Amino acid sequence: MAGIGFELRKILKRDSLLAMLQAYGYAAVISSGPWVLSILGILIIGVLSYAVVVPSTLIVQFQVTITYIIACSLILTGPFQLAFTRFTADRLFERKAEIVLSNFHAVALCVTVAGGLFGLVCVLFLFPQQSLMYRLLALAGFVLMCNIWIATIFLSGMKQYRAIVWLYLLGYALTIAAALLLRRFRLEGLMAGFVIGQALLLMGMLALILRNFPADRFMSFEFFDKRLRYPALMWIGLFYNLGVWADKFLFWFTADTSQQVIGALRASVIYDLPIFLAYLSIIPGMAIFLLRMETDFVEYYDEFYQAVRSGGSLETIEQFRNGMVDTVRLGLLEIIKIQTIAALLLIVVGEHLLRWLGISPLYLPLLYVDVIAAGLQVVLLGVLNVFFYLDQRRIVLGLCGAFVLLNVGLTALSLRLGPAFYGYGFALALLLVVLAGFFLLSRKFDVLEYETFMLQ
Repeated sequence: MAGIGFELRKILKRDSLLAMLQAYGYAAVISSGPWVLSILGILIIGVLSYAVVVPSTLIVQFQVTITYIIACSLILTGPFQLAFTRFTADRLFERKAEIVLSNFHAVALCVTVAGGLFGLVCVLFLFPQQSLMYRLLALAGFVLMCNIWIATIFLSGMKQYRAIVWLYLLGYALTIAAALLLRRFRLEGLMAGFVIGQALLLMGMLALILRNFPADRFMSFEFFDKRLRYPALMWIGLFYNLGVWADKFLFWFTADTSQQVIGALRASVIYDLPIFLAYLSIIPGMAIFLLRMETDFVEYYDEFYQAVRSGGSLETIEQFRNGMVDTVRLGLLEIIKIQTIAALLLIVVGEHLLRWLGISPLYLPLLYVDVIAAGLQVVLLGVLNVFFYLDQRRIVLGLCGAFVLLNVGLTALSLRLGPAFYGYGFALALLLVVLAGFFLLSRKFDVLEYETFMLQ
């Protein structure tokens, strides 16, 4: 998200309550807008199709299929997301913008081939009783989503935040419209609407990319040069996405907590809906995270390294380092405070929400635990963001690897212990990783001046 701080600081310079509200709103839309629009789009399609698509289980099959497409496409493209963003930033710093677009084409080709092969194997063997049209649409949707994640990450790295939100808004509006127009064709119609909308979204992103970047070649493969690759970033992207989805897959494929929906795909009503509600509660925390980290922290960060490069006094350097530390502490504390408020609100209305969604109030403890876990995930993002600024890729890799292992192990343990412990695996895994991140971050700041000078 580097660069968005300029926009936020420009808003905050007006020094008014309205400006502050505008900055928080802008940060919330930028940080959470795309995935909120994605979720709402799929939900709206389902709600507006219940009276037309019969039986209603077809709508559930559609929503579960899209959920798997999103999860698997994020995991598959994880190794490319951060690594290609860093590659692009380095080439722009070297004033080699002419090779950026050609390498984007190469990465898109690699993602398309990998996604196509993986998707083809899945649709051939996981859906033996589904129609050919459903399989082809699922395959097309998966490949499109893989490319959309790469285009989204690329545009984020190029600071096209507003354009991303507007493209997602337009893309999912078209997705809803196409799905509703084709819903009379039942499951295949809903899938076709989704594919059409995502294709138009991707086309809009590609048009924006082509307009902003020159190229002397259509395709080049410098990104895959081992001298320019960032293996740590590739593993981080994979591990983080695996860690986020690991507990969901375990609940989906445990017989006692799930049911078969379509083909080999399963869903867990008792876990999916509470975790979905919990993730909606992180929108304020994401706004705080973005606002604090990309304004106050970045200012002290820039001043610290500028003082080091320009030969500033030790007192000045330590002053800016202390400013970085104080800003990180304040930012993380504000995230915790706002997530606590969000958790309390959900606790107050949680029982009514579960009854409205047709879930037994017995699962209220699971909702509470998931809300806490979602808040911890925002805190983890804040910690990882600071480490990225300090270029501590090994530490981030270790934290993300631990997140995967802990989430898998503790979630599996909670499943064995029974319903009273559901959700605790995900929450405890995040808590342990966050505490480890706090410890390592404190140690890193203690020796920051020494390490900075040793690297010069």
